[in-house]
Amino acid sequence: MTIIVNLDVMMAKRKMSSGELAEKIVISQANLSILKTGKAKAIRFSTLEAICKALDCQPGDILEYTKGVEEDSDK
Repeated sequence: MTIIVNLDVMMAKRKMSSGELAEKIVISQANLSILKTGKAKAIRFSTLEAICKALDCQPGDILEYTKGVEEDSDK
């Protein structure tokens, strides 16, 4: 499975900078960057809730599931 993070798209739609969002949701810019680039392995619901509140969006506006090649061929 592949989860695509469209956080940068929502930020652009809301005309919000990384620094502004990081400040609003009380997260470091480094951790926000990890989320934006899709390198995060997990996200807390409280963080997701804060992002959705700050951007006035739904979780599905930020996260997208696509069928992809399984990394582990044993599955």
